[in-house]
Amino acid sequence: MRSPSEFAEDHIPGAINLPVLDDKERAEVGTLYKQVSRFKARRLGAAYVARNVARHLDTALADKPKDFHPLIYCWRGGMRSNAMATILTQVGWRTGLLSGGYKTWRRSVVEALRDSDAPLPLILLDGQTGTAKSDILRALNDVQILDLEHHANHRGSVFGGFFNNPQPDQKLFESLLWYDIQHRDLSKPILVEAESNRIGRCEIPKRIWNAMRTAPRVTLTAPIAARAEYLLTAYADIITDNQTVQEAISRLRTFHSKETLAKWHNLADDGNYRDLAEELMRVHYDPLYSRGRKKNASGTLAQIALSDLSGATFDTVAKEIALVLSKAQNKEDFHG
Repeated sequence: MRSPSEFAEDHIPGAINLPVLDDKERAEVGTLYKQVSRFKARRLGAAYVARNVARHLDTALADKPKDFHPLIYCWRGGMRSNAMATILTQVGWRTGLLSGGYKTWRRSVVEALRDSDAPLPLILLDGQTGTAKSDILRALNDVQILDLEHHANHRGSVFGGFFNNPQPDQKLFESLLWYDIQHRDLSKPILVEAESNRIGRCEIPKRIWNAMRTAPRVTLTAPIAARAEYLLTAYADIITDNQTVQEAISRLRTFHSKETLAKWHNLADDGNYRDLAEELMRVHYDPLYSRGRKKNASGTLAQIALSDLSGATFDTVAKEIALVLSKAQNKEDFHG
Protein backbone atom coordinates (compact mmCIF):
# COMPACT_ATOMS: atom_id res chain seq x y z
CA MET A 1 0.00 0.00 0.00
CA ARG A 2 3.06 2.28 0.06
CA SER A 3 3.70 5.19 -2.27
CA PRO A 4 5.44 4.61 -5.63
CA SER A 5 8.76 6.05 -4.42
CA GLU A 6 8.74 3.85 -1.31
CA PHE A 7 7.96 0.82 -3.47
CA ALA A 8 10.74 1.69 -5.93
CA GLU A 9 13.31 1.89 -3.13
CA ASP A 10 12.45 -1.58 -1.85
CA HIS A 11 9.61 -4.04 -1.63
CA ILE A 12 8.96 -7.70 -1.00
CA PRO A 13 9.78 -9.45 -4.31
CA GLY A 14 6.62 -10.29 -6.21
CA ALA A 15 4.56 -7.59 -4.48
CA ILE A 16 2.15 -5.50 -6.56
CA ASN A 17 2.02 -1.83 -5.67
CA LEU A 18 -1.49 -0.45 -5.08
CA PRO A 19 -0.75 2.79 -3.21
CA VAL A 20 -3.55 4.31 -1.17
CA LEU A 21 -1.60 7.59 -1.18
CA ASP A 22 0.73 8.58 -4.02
CA ASP A 23 3.92 10.54 -3.30
CA LYS A 24 2.32 13.94 -3.73
CA GLU A 25 -0.72 13.06 -1.63
CA ARG A 26 1.42 11.53 1.11
CA ALA A 27 3.58 14.66 1.30
CA GLU A 28 0.51 16.90 1.37
CA VAL A 29 -1.14 14.94 4.18
CA GLY A 30 2.11 14.82 6.14
CA THR A 31 2.63 18.55 5.87
CA LEU A 32 -0.94 19.24 6.94
CA TYR A 33 -0.52 16.89 9.90
CA LYS A 34 2.61 18.69 11.13
CA GLN A 35 1.68 22.29 10.36
CA VAL A 36 -2.09 22.53 10.73
CA SER A 37 -3.93 19.78 12.57
CA ARG A 38 -4.21 16.03 12.90
CA PHE A 39 -7.96 16.16 12.24
CA LYS A 40 -7.66 18.00 8.91
CA ALA A 41 -4.82 15.76 7.81
CA ARG A 42 -6.82 12.61 8.61
CA ARG A 43 -9.88 13.95 6.80
CA LEU A 44 -7.88 14.80 3.67
CA GLY A 45 -6.04 11.48 3.87
CA ALA A 46 -9.31 9.56 4.17
CA ALA A 47 -10.66 11.28 1.06
CA TYR A 48 -7.55 10.40 -0.93
CA VAL A 49 -7.55 6.81 0.37
CA ALA A 50 -11.22 6.32 -0.51
CA ARG A 51 -10.71 7.58 -4.07
CA ASN A 52 -7.56 5.51 -4.60
CA VAL A 53 -9.05 2.31 -3.19
CA ALA A 54 -12.10 2.78 -5.41
CA ARG A 55 -9.81 3.12 -8.42
CA HIS A 56 -7.93 -0.05 -7.49
CA LEU A 57 -11.22 -1.93 -7.10
CA ASP A 58 -12.25 -0.81 -10.59
CA THR A 59 -8.91 -1.68 -12.19
CA ALA A 60 -6.21 -3.90 -10.64
CA LEU A 61 -8.67 -5.79 -8.41
CA ALA A 62 -11.61 -5.89 -10.82
CA ASP A 63 -11.04 -9.48 -11.96
CA LYS A 64 -10.06 -11.01 -8.60
CA PRO A 65 -12.21 -14.04 -7.70
CA LYS A 66 -14.16 -14.62 -4.49
CA ASP A 67 -11.33 -16.70 -3.00
CA PHE A 68 -8.72 -13.95 -3.56
CA HIS A 69 -6.53 -13.89 -0.45
CA PRO A 70 -4.20 -10.87 -0.44
CA LEU A 71 -1.49 -10.12 2.11
CA ILE A 72 -1.06 -6.37 2.32
CA TYR A 73 1.44 -4.09 4.01
CA CYS A 74 2.53 -0.48 4.33
CA TRP A 75 5.44 1.08 6.24
CA ARG A 76 4.65 -0.15 9.76
CA GLY A 77 1.36 -1.96 9.32
CA GLY A 78 -0.56 1.18 10.23
CA MET A 79 -3.28 3.36 8.79
CA ARG A 80 -2.71 2.81 5.08
CA SER A 81 -2.80 -0.99 5.12
CA ASN A 82 -5.54 -1.10 7.77
CA ALA A 83 -7.75 1.19 5.67
CA MET A 84 -7.33 -1.02 2.62
CA ALA A 85 -7.80 -4.20 4.64
CA THR A 86 -11.08 -2.93 6.08
CA ILE A 87 -12.54 -2.30 2.64
CA LEU A 88 -11.26 -5.54 1.08
CA THR A 89 -12.61 -7.53 4.00
CA GLN A 90 -16.03 -5.90 3.59
CA VAL A 91 -15.98 -6.91 -0.07
CA GLY A 92 -15.67 -10.50 1.11
CA TRP A 93 -12.00 -11.23 0.48
CA ARG A 94 -9.99 -12.93 3.22
CA THR A 95 -7.34 -10.26 3.74
CA GLY A 96 -4.11 -10.63 5.68
CA LEU A 97 -2.01 -7.85 7.19
CA LEU A 98 1.76 -8.15 7.50
CA SER A 99 2.45 -7.48 11.17
CA GLY A 100 4.84 -4.56 11.46
CA GLY A 101 4.60 -3.82 7.74
CA TYR A 102 7.59 -3.32 5.48
CA LYS A 103 9.83 -2.73 8.49
CA THR A 104 9.31 -6.38 9.51
CA TRP A 105 10.51 -7.54 6.10
CA ARG A 106 13.49 -5.20 6.08
CA ARG A 107 14.53 -6.31 9.54
CA SER A 108 14.50 -9.96 8.44
CA VAL A 109 16.68 -9.12 5.41
CA VAL A 110 19.23 -7.23 7.51
CA GLU A 111 19.38 -10.01 10.10
CA ALA A 112 19.85 -12.65 7.41
CA LEU A 113 22.38 -10.94 5.13
CA ARG A 114 24.22 -8.41 7.28
CA ASP A 115 24.09 -9.64 10.88
CA SER A 116 24.18 -13.40 10.42
CA ASP A 117 27.43 -15.38 10.27
CA ALA A 118 25.67 -18.59 9.23
CA PRO A 119 27.54 -20.28 6.35
CA LEU A 120 26.22 -20.53 2.82
CA PRO A 121 27.12 -23.51 0.59
CA LEU A 122 28.59 -21.42 -2.23
CA ILE A 123 30.88 -22.53 -5.03
CA LEU A 124 32.43 -19.86 -7.23
CA LEU A 125 32.33 -19.91 -11.00
CA ASP A 126 35.61 -18.13 -11.67
CA GLY A 127 37.54 -17.01 -14.73
CA GLN A 128 39.04 -13.97 -16.36
CA THR A 129 36.87 -11.31 -17.99
CA GLY A 130 35.23 -12.60 -21.15
CA THR A 131 35.04 -16.29 -20.22
CA ALA A 132 31.23 -16.13 -20.46
CA LYS A 133 30.67 -16.92 -16.79
CA SER A 134 27.23 -15.28 -16.71
CA ASP A 135 25.96 -17.11 -19.80
CA ILE A 136 27.32 -20.44 -18.57
CA LEU A 137 25.80 -19.88 -15.12
CA ARG A 138 22.40 -19.32 -16.70
CA ALA A 139 22.78 -22.40 -18.90
CA LEU A 140 22.81 -24.60 -15.79
CA ASN A 141 19.39 -26.21 -15.43
CA ASP A 142 20.02 -28.86 -12.77
CA VAL A 143 22.23 -26.81 -10.43
CA GLN A 144 21.26 -24.20 -7.86
CA ILE A 145 22.58 -20.76 -8.79
CA LEU A 146 22.63 -17.31 -7.24
CA ASP A 147 22.75 -14.79 -10.08
CA LEU A 148 24.22 -11.66 -8.51
CA GLU A 149 24.52 -9.74 -11.78
CA HIS A 150 20.89 -10.43 -12.64
CA HIS A 151 19.68 -9.08 -9.29
CA ALA A 152 22.06 -6.09 -9.54
CA ASN A 153 21.02 -5.48 -13.16
CA HIS A 154 24.66 -4.95 -14.06
CA ARG A 155 27.43 -6.88 -15.83
CA GLY A 156 30.03 -6.17 -13.18
CA SER A 157 32.45 -3.78 -14.89
CA VAL A 158 32.70 -0.07 -15.70
CA PHE A 159 31.00 -1.00 -18.99
CA GLY A 160 28.37 -3.11 -17.27
CA GLY A 161 25.23 -0.96 -17.03
CA PHE A 162 22.16 -1.36 -19.23
CA PHE A 163 20.60 1.48 -21.22
CA ASN A 164 17.39 2.89 -19.72
CA ASN A 165 17.34 0.12 -17.12
CA PRO A 166 18.91 1.39 -13.90
CA GLN A 167 20.23 -0.70 -11.05
CA PRO A 168 17.99 -1.33 -8.04
CA ASP A 169 18.47 0.51 -4.78
CA GLN A 170 20.78 -1.34 -2.36
CA LYS A 171 17.82 -2.31 -0.17
CA LEU A 172 15.93 -3.84 -3.10
CA PHE A 173 19.09 -5.65 -4.23
CA GLU A 174 19.32 -7.23 -0.78
CA SER A 175 15.62 -8.12 -0.78
CA LEU A 176 15.98 -9.90 -4.12
CA LEU A 177 19.01 -11.83 -2.88
CA TRP A 178 17.36 -12.90 0.38
CA TYR A 179 14.15 -13.93 -1.39
CA ASP A 180 16.27 -16.00 -3.80
CA ILE A 181 18.29 -17.66 -1.01
CA GLN A 182 15.10 -18.53 0.88
CA HIS A 183 14.09 -20.67 -2.12
CA ARG A 184 17.39 -22.58 -2.21
CA ASP A 185 18.23 -25.89 -0.51
CA LEU A 186 21.15 -24.98 1.77
CA SER A 187 22.16 -28.63 2.10
CA LYS A 188 23.27 -28.51 -1.54
CA PRO A 189 25.87 -26.33 -3.29
CA ILE A 190 24.88 -23.02 -4.86
CA LEU A 191 26.96 -21.80 -7.79
CA VAL A 192 27.70 -18.08 -7.86
CA GLU A 193 29.83 -16.04 -10.24
CA ALA A 194 33.06 -14.69 -8.76
CA GLU A 195 32.72 -10.92 -8.37
CA SER A 196 34.32 -8.02 -6.57
CA ASN A 197 32.38 -6.87 -3.51
CA ARG A 198 30.51 -4.33 -5.64
CA ILE A 199 28.50 -4.89 -8.80
CA GLY A 200 28.09 -1.42 -10.18
CA ARG A 201 26.75 0.53 -7.22
CA CYS A 202 25.27 -2.53 -5.48
CA GLU A 203 27.35 -3.92 -2.62
CA ILE A 204 27.30 -7.66 -1.96
CA PRO A 205 25.99 -8.15 1.61
CA LYS A 206 28.48 -9.31 4.24
CA ARG A 207 27.16 -12.86 4.72
CA ILE A 208 27.29 -13.64 0.99
CA TRP A 209 30.65 -11.89 0.51
CA ASN A 210 32.26 -13.78 3.42
CA ALA A 211 31.02 -17.07 1.98
CA MET A 212 32.36 -16.15 -1.47
CA ARG A 213 35.81 -15.33 -0.09
CA THR A 214 36.30 -18.85 1.25
CA ALA A 215 34.28 -20.82 -1.31
CA PRO A 216 35.95 -23.44 -3.53
CA ARG A 217 35.91 -22.58 -7.20
CA VAL A 218 35.44 -23.91 -10.70
CA THR A 219 37.74 -21.91 -12.97
CA LEU A 220 37.15 -21.25 -16.67
CA THR A 221 39.98 -20.38 -19.07
CA ALA A 222 39.89 -19.27 -22.70
CA PRO A 223 42.31 -17.63 -25.19
CA ILE A 224 42.25 -13.84 -25.04
CA ALA A 225 41.20 -13.60 -28.71
CA ALA A 226 38.14 -15.76 -28.04
CA ARG A 227 37.31 -13.70 -24.96
CA ALA A 228 37.55 -10.45 -26.92
CA GLU A 229 35.24 -11.85 -29.60
CA TYR A 230 32.75 -12.90 -26.95
CA LEU A 231 32.77 -9.45 -25.33
CA LEU A 232 31.77 -7.83 -28.62
CA THR A 233 28.56 -9.85 -28.41
CA ALA A 234 28.01 -9.57 -24.66
CA TYR A 235 28.42 -5.79 -24.76
CA ALA A 236 26.83 -5.19 -28.16
CA ASP A 237 24.44 -2.64 -26.70
CA ILE A 238 27.30 -0.61 -25.22
CA ILE A 239 29.49 -0.40 -28.31
CA THR A 240 26.64 1.06 -30.34
CA ASP A 241 27.10 4.26 -28.33
CA ASN A 242 30.66 5.54 -28.54
CA GLN A 243 30.05 8.24 -25.95
CA THR A 244 29.10 5.62 -23.36
CA VAL A 245 32.28 3.69 -24.12
CA GLN A 246 34.38 6.84 -23.82
CA GLU A 247 32.80 7.71 -20.47
CA ALA A 248 33.49 4.20 -19.17
CA ILE A 249 37.15 4.43 -20.23
CA SER A 250 37.44 7.76 -18.43
CA ARG A 251 36.32 6.10 -15.19
CA LEU A 252 39.57 4.09 -15.27
CA ARG A 253 41.73 7.22 -15.00
CA THR A 254 42.70 6.51 -11.39
CA PHE A 255 44.23 3.19 -12.46
CA HIS A 256 46.18 4.05 -15.62
CA SER A 257 48.34 6.72 -17.19
CA LYS A 258 47.06 9.45 -19.49
CA GLU A 259 48.95 7.81 -22.37
CA THR A 260 47.22 4.46 -21.82
CA LEU A 261 43.80 6.08 -21.59
CA ALA A 262 44.47 8.12 -24.72
CA LYS A 263 45.30 4.91 -26.60
CA TRP A 264 42.04 3.33 -25.47
CA HIS A 265 40.02 6.42 -26.34
CA ASN A 266 41.55 6.36 -29.85
CA LEU A 267 40.68 2.68 -30.32
CA ALA A 268 37.08 3.47 -29.36
CA ASP A 269 36.99 6.48 -31.71
CA ASP A 270 38.16 4.24 -34.55
CA GLY A 271 35.51 1.65 -33.72
CA ASN A 272 38.24 -0.90 -33.08
CA TYR A 273 36.43 -2.52 -30.19
CA ARG A 274 38.06 -5.95 -30.58
CA ASP A 275 41.53 -4.52 -29.98
CA LEU A 276 40.13 -2.32 -27.22
CA ALA A 277 38.67 -5.39 -25.50
CA GLU A 278 42.01 -7.22 -25.70
CA GLU A 279 43.87 -4.18 -24.36
CA LEU A 280 41.47 -3.73 -21.46
CA MET A 281 41.73 -7.38 -20.49
CA ARG A 282 45.50 -7.61 -20.81
CA VAL A 283 46.34 -4.34 -19.07
CA HIS A 284 43.45 -3.80 -16.62
CA TYR A 285 41.05 -6.65 -15.94
CA ASP A 286 43.33 -9.71 -15.99
CA PRO A 287 45.89 -8.21 -13.56
CA LEU A 288 43.05 -6.89 -11.37
CA TYR A 289 41.37 -10.30 -11.16
CA SER A 290 44.67 -12.04 -10.50
CA ARG A 291 45.35 -9.78 -7.53
CA GLY A 292 41.85 -10.38 -6.23
CA ARG A 293 42.27 -14.16 -6.39
CA LYS A 294 45.46 -13.99 -4.33
CA LYS A 295 43.58 -12.15 -1.58
CA ASN A 296 40.72 -14.65 -1.63
CA ALA A 297 42.65 -17.85 -2.19
CA SER A 298 40.57 -21.01 -1.88
CA GLY A 299 40.57 -24.51 -3.28
CA THR A 300 39.94 -25.28 -6.95
CA LEU A 301 37.50 -28.07 -7.70
CA ALA A 302 38.09 -28.03 -11.45
CA GLN A 303 39.65 -25.97 -14.22
CA ILE A 304 37.87 -26.06 -17.54
CA ALA A 305 39.58 -24.83 -20.72
CA LEU A 306 37.33 -23.39 -23.43
CA SER A 307 38.55 -23.15 -27.00
CA ASP A 308 35.56 -21.07 -28.12
CA LEU A 309 32.67 -19.30 -26.46
CA SER A 310 29.62 -20.25 -28.49
CA GLY A 311 26.19 -21.21 -27.23
CA ALA A 312 26.93 -24.89 -27.84
CA THR A 313 29.99 -24.56 -25.63
CA PHE A 314 27.88 -23.07 -22.83
CA ASP A 315 25.61 -26.12 -22.77
CA THR A 316 28.54 -28.55 -22.82
CA VAL A 317 30.40 -26.74 -20.05
CA ALA A 318 27.20 -26.46 -17.99
CA LYS A 319 26.91 -30.24 -17.98
CA GLU A 320 30.56 -30.59 -16.97
CA ILE A 321 30.11 -28.11 -14.11
CA ALA A 322 26.98 -29.93 -12.93
CA LEU A 323 29.03 -33.11 -12.67
CA VAL A 324 31.77 -31.32 -10.72
CA LEU A 325 29.23 -29.93 -8.25
CA SER A 326 27.58 -33.32 -7.84
CA LYS A 327 30.94 -34.84 -6.90
CA ALA A 328 31.66 -31.92 -4.58
CA GLN A 329 28.38 -32.45 -2.76
CA ASN A 330 29.12 -36.13 -2.29
CA LYS A 331 32.55 -35.30 -0.87
CA GLU A 332 31.19 -32.32 1.08
CA ASP A 333 33.85 -30.09 -0.53
CA PHE A 334 31.74 -27.01 -0.04
CA HIS A 335 31.02 -24.93 3.05
CA GLY A 336 27.46 -25.96 3.79
